[in-house]
Amino acid sequence: MKKPLALLFCLLMVVGLLAGCTGAASFAGLNADYELDKISPETVVGNSRFAFYIFKQLNSEDGEQSIFISPLSISTALTMTYAGAETTTKEAMAKTLGYTGLDDEILNESYQNLIRYLRQVDKKIELHMGNSLWVREGEDIKEDFLATNKEIFDASVTSLDFSEASAVEQINKWIANATKNKITKMLEPPIPPEVVMYLINAIYFKGDWTEQFDKKQSYEAQFHAGDGSINIVTMMSRNGKVEYGQGDDYKAVRLPYGSGRTAMYCILPPEDMAINDFIATLDMEKWQLIRESISERDNVELRLPRFELEYGIKELNDSLTALGMGEAFSEAADFSGIREGIFISRVLHKAIIEVNEEGSEAAAATVVEMQETAAVEPLTFIADRPFVFIIADDQTGTILFMGKLYEIK
Repeated sequence: MKKPLALLFCLLMVVGLLAGCTGAASFAGLNADYELDKISPETVVGNSRFAFYIFKQLNSEDGEQSIFISPLSISTALTMTYAGAETTTKEAMAKTLGYTGLDDEILNESYQNLIRYLRQVDKKIELHMGNSLWVREGEDIKEDFLATNKEIFDASVTSLDFSEASAVEQINKWIANATKNKITKMLEPPIPPEVVMYLINAIYFKGDWTEQFDKKQSYEAQFHAGDGSINIVTMMSRNGKVEYGQGDDYKAVRLPYGSGRTAMYCILPPEDMAINDFIATLDMEKWQLIRESISERDNVELRLPRFELEYGIKELNDSLTALGMGEAFSEAADFSGIREGIFISRVLHKAIIEVNEEGSEAAAATVVEMQETAAVEPLTFIADRPFVFIIADDQTGTILFMGKLYEIK
């Protein structure tokens, strides 16, 4: 039986794993302000491995529903935060994000060029990525951290009075503008008084298929959902040349957008294999095998449902903790590269997609909320209630007397 995530596994498309498509580096001549050879393979592999880790983790939590995320949005927002991590917090984040052993300078250079490349990847599609930092008014954030986010991530930095009712509205408006009003409400007022900063990534994608589906060929059909129910859907249809591949436990198609530099990959397991069982087998190596199996074939019958999907707002704290970066969410976190005494209080993610005969439109936003730890209380000893007292010989450790003062008459 077909499962709902089978065709929706197209989330391996566009923004999520575009950074993992090593073939993209072969394209040039866009008169851009980036250098492809400075996007290190280690960064690309790290991002791609993280994409599978976070997707599989979310699927283990939400196995009975559809999922759609932008791994690149999540990793970008976390990498902006990573720029201020130190000691064991940095080590744990590096392991989760796939950056272990990767020099900070190489990582930053890679992101700087990757972001600029993606913004100009294809004149026939829209692909926008925006980053921003929102700092509580009066906070003394380290200049090196701010400079890194401005220079590397092209992030805007805004100082804001978080106690003002308009603060949330202003942040949400930035996200709405960055996602072409696809995501309009990530934060709810009021902002907790402990919040020091928000680090935000937003991605918007809109692309027409290189070869569009003819609406006249679309028809009503059954879609067999994962819970055994049957959905009536509009099935898009195309016959002829299609980039197609298959293996022992999958069929796959590649559907390019625009001039072909970006594409949606749809991966379908066999009818007798549950989608969650298939997802459990996915990793970087299998993804590479799937891509290598695809070539242009004649006389392919392609059927793909028209669909819209919205996932989130999803809090990723537990998911990222399960992947190994729990320290970043605790008061033991070391983000001294930003300022002393802060930790990640929440990571929020939302993504939406619409797929039809013309193409696809998708947007995602990730918010990293940073909060200050509880203020250290002064040491006090005020014996104004019952207490125990002991008289001891400290040389030998012998207790000479022991008592409890319960009342004073």
